[in-house]
Amino acid sequence: MIGKVIGAYRTSFSGLSRETWLLSLVILVNRCGYMAVPFMSMYITQSLHRSIGDAGIIITLFGVGSVLGAMAGGYLTDKLGFHPVQIGSLVLSGVFFVLFGFVTDFVLLCFLIIVLSFFVEAFKPANQTAIAAYSTPENLMRSYALNRLATNIGFGFGTGVGGLLAAINYHLLFWVDGIVYVLAGLLIVILLPKRKPATRNDFREEANVSTGSPWRDAFFVRFLVLVTLYMLCFVVLFRLVPVYWKQEMGIGESSIGILLGMNGLIIALFEMVLVQNLANRKPDYFYMVSGPAFSAIAFLALVMPSVLPVVLAVVTVVLFTTGEMLAFPYLSTFVMNRASDLNRGKYSAAYSVSQAIAQIIGPMMGAYVAGRWGYSALWILLIVISCTCALGFRSLFQRNLAL
Repeated sequence: MIGKVIGAYRTSFSGLSRETWLLSLVILVNRCGYMAVPFMSMYITQSLHRSIGDAGIIITLFGVGSVLGAMAGGYLTDKLGFHPVQIGSLVLSGVFFVLFGFVTDFVLLCFLIIVLSFFVEAFKPANQTAIAAYSTPENLMRSYALNRLATNIGFGFGTGVGGLLAAINYHLLFWVDGIVYVLAGLLIVILLPKRKPATRNDFREEANVSTGSPWRDAFFVRFLVLVTLYMLCFVVLFRLVPVYWKQEMGIGESSIGILLGMNGLIIALFEMVLVQNLANRKPDYFYMVSGPAFSAIAFLALVMPSVLPVVLAVVTVVLFTTGEMLAFPYLSTFVMNRASDLNRGKYSAAYSVSQAIAQIIGPMMGAYVAGRWGYSALWILLIVISCTCALGFRSLFQRNLAL
């Protein structure tokens, strides 16, 4: 039995390129320092003593900067290549994380959060493009799964340590984030070779290679709308649910850090093997549908009476993480397969924009609904949105297969 388990893990991790492993190492280091953003709403309310509405504004502005950063990052990736865009965005993100921790004026914080999120999000299209460039087509999904593995191990470590640092002093979060982001940028310089961006001349024998805008791809735009709905639920879970756990359920910062870190730990242990073993068993869209379906059940756990707050919190994280493991590798792979080498940055950017829009709408909507009608009303709304998203993915892909 143990031999079969070890064999399954060995098979899941075999055959990936050296560059894919090195890039995942960089992501692991980067995400180990991803502490400040998950605790941003708590920093605003607990350390700066601002209202939940002000926290919603800050997180919404983070989304605004993310939209701008994703669009700029995708454009620059197709023009300059993914290598310099990754380095520049990481180093500048580190600098602005440190600066953010020094500022207490709310108006200046609003400006800085836009600039900070611009560079944080500009990294993503370049990183997604780099994964595709370093991978073979048959290993693409596993390459993204490995990247998510590194992301979530780092996230699990970062949020766990972040909870401990927040309990000591919230400002430590920004110092650690800043240092680690700069370190990740330097690792790309040292470990990964620079690559020349693809041009039209590289594909003279393939006249039909797409260079078009993803926003003119009607099917892809409908796909992005559904991704936005799913990510809206995702953002609320990781931005406002910690506040709910703290204020309404009495769970402390250290425990919240561990709960958030569970998400990364579960993904680290099971996602690669899950992707390997589920390959070709069901249509890809089946797993996309499963993501929001599990998120609906996760939010249902929050509606239940909080007799055992920590237990219900654990159930919520496990359910949501299961849906995330099923859906996210297939979403990313679909985006890359829909694009070509000449417009992969633009498609990655459009995918990142859909997630960034959710960061704008989610916290603002969530804070408003929770403030006006209570948290239970918010969870019920998110159950409805999750179910709508699941049905939308199913309808979109089944209709496309029928054509």
